Amino acid sequence: MSGHSKWASIKHQKGIKDARRGASFTKFAALISVAARGGADPSTNFKLRLAVDLARKSAVPNANIERAIKRGSGGEGSANFEEVMYEGYGPGGTAIMVETATDNRNRTGAEVRAAFTKHGGNLGTSGSVAYQFTQRGAIVVPAKDLDQATMDAIEAGAEDVEEGEGQLLVYTKPTDLDLVRKALAEVGYEAQKAELSWEPNTTVEVVDEATARKIMKLMDAMEELDDVTGTYSNFDIAPELMDILEAS
Repeated sequence: MSGHSKWASIKHQKGIKDARRGASFTKFAALISVAARGGADPSTNFKLRLAVDLARKSAVPNANIERAIKRGSGGEGSANFEEVMYEGYGPGGTAIMVETATDNRNRTGAEVRAAFTKHGGNLGTSGSVAYQFTQRGAIVVPAKDLDQATMDAIEAGAEDVEEGEGQLLVYTKPTDLDLVRKALAEVGYEAQKAELSWEPNTTVEVVDEATARKIMKLMDAMEELDDVTGTYSNFDIAPELMDILEAS
């Protein structure tokens, strides 16, 4: 359990509080369409179920969700969406992975590159930073008693937990995500969010305020792009420095 504000915990808390910054209906439609390539039934396609759940929690209309499923599964108005991962470096030598769902690689690549360049980063080649991350399940649950919630999460099969303001971020093996989510629900913890995430193996501590500001501006810019469905980084900003950034 870390006492620092890593991007994973910052992002998840921002997502719950702000309905995920920059998350347009277009973003969710692309995410659902990609997931639906593995089957149009959320009950048998776990990846699609995660995408649909996330969309519903962000108030995406059911009609939009159904259209996106049809497009992705080859139905009426089908579109050739694909998942593309971009890798690069941010200010302070931080590693960044940007997950996208796109029907136009040229457009998406140009937008991601522009965001990196504008905010002091550099787009890298495939594999340039991916080795620094490991895929894990991530579940956000509300919790009044964090100590008790931590114990319950571990009993449910969690690999690790991170405490937030009134909530717990629970990490699992990728294959255990749904099992742990259901186990938590059985003891009273209804997930606010559950997804597969890329978590850093080690972190880069950021202590300079100017560098921290640049990093946050870059990550926010990436999140605002419609084709971006996930952002991951290995920076580690101390809570007191995050308080300064949020206050100004």
